[in-house]
Amino acid sequence: MGVPIRSSTADREARVLRYGMNPHQQQAHVESLVDRWPVRVLSGEPSLINILDALAAWALVREASSACGVPAAASFKHVAPAGAALTGPLDAVAAATFGVDAAQVGALTSAYVRARDADPRASYGDMIAVSQAVDAELADLLRRLPSDGIIAPGFDPDTVAVLAAKKGRRFLVLEADPLAEPPAQESREIGGLRIVTRRDELRLSRDLLHTAAAALPAELVPDTVLTDLLLGLVVLRHTPSNAVAYVRDGMTVGVGAGQQARIDGTRLAGAKTDTWWLRRHPAVQAVEFDAAVRPFDATGWRIRLAEGDLDTRERAHLATVVRGGVVELPAGERAAWLRRLDGVGFVSDGALPFRDNVDQAARHGVRHIAEPGGSVRSGEVEQACREHGIVRLSGMPRLFHH
Repeated sequence: MGVPIRSSTADREARVLRYGMNPHQQQAHVESLVDRWPVRVLSGEPSLINILDALAAWALVREASSACGVPAAASFKHVAPAGAALTGPLDAVAAATFGVDAAQVGALTSAYVRARDADPRASYGDMIAVSQAVDAELADLLRRLPSDGIIAPGFDPDTVAVLAAKKGRRFLVLEADPLAEPPAQESREIGGLRIVTRRDELRLSRDLLHTAAAALPAELVPDTVLTDLLLGLVVLRHTPSNAVAYVRDGMTVGVGAGQQARIDGTRLAGAKTDTWWLRRHPAVQAVEFDAAVRPFDATGWRIRLAEGDLDTRERAHLATVVRGGVVELPAGERAAWLRRLDGVGFVSDGALPFRDNVDQAARHGVRHIAEPGGSVRSGEVEQACREHGIVRLSGMPRLFHH
């Protein structure tokens, strides 16, 4: 029935991990701080990073699903989300990228496809988290994708066996206990010190956004926008700071994590948002690859075409694997297509310190911004929003995560 890292008894014995932060750091282990282990291993051997990714990703999807009332999924790499999403419709590009039927796909599978489609390249070898029990449809999809593991609150019959067979039976399958709650206090040790603090238990809900939008006409902040911004807040709570997220239609389309300057995160996530949108250009999708090219490699090449900066060597190699020659988007066509991107929300885990974040966000179709406000230049930030026709919701909580 799996190895406790969860037990129905008061078993708090430490469990040995495959290794620590790096393979040369042996003798790593994990121990429970409470009598009820929050997770158990159904297949595979976790490393320290596997556990960090899994627990962080599970916390995100659990909170997102609870806050938004629908299934949620996340794709985690190095303790940060490459993408996160709620269940929802798939466009033709996402469906084709992952080989699913957009008209027939189930709720949980759609949530993960939307999460992974935010940045398929970054999601290579990801830790997957979903808020509901894994069903046969999702297991069949994951069987075909390059991923390292999954955490979920349950698994339908036979799905564990399907997943466990991945990667020569090294795929990690973790079952989260949805009833387990972490302790009220958290601690970490570094440099001979132990730092203790209360866990961030602030509830993120639509009420928070409704309060911020109370003085605005309802048509300026429709319910779909509130859902996007709420998802963004939840995502950033579980993303290393400084962090920003671009959100659209219930999914992240660009996440910027762990940048020392917020504007760098805004630019980085904006570039990812542009790439997500440019992948949807008909010319990028029309590229035909030889049958021997694996789906992930084809997606990688489409990303490079969307980014628009192929070098001579890449062009030469790409020419050997496509049919009909390499077609790159002219600068004018790229700009025209990007101007069609609209309806994007932007969320920041801390106050926007300068208007440059607004100016940058406006280049990527942003129409709503949610941020704490309160910086010495918040007046300039608000003025920038007015100039760009962006609705700003201030008074959000600071959600730093380190």
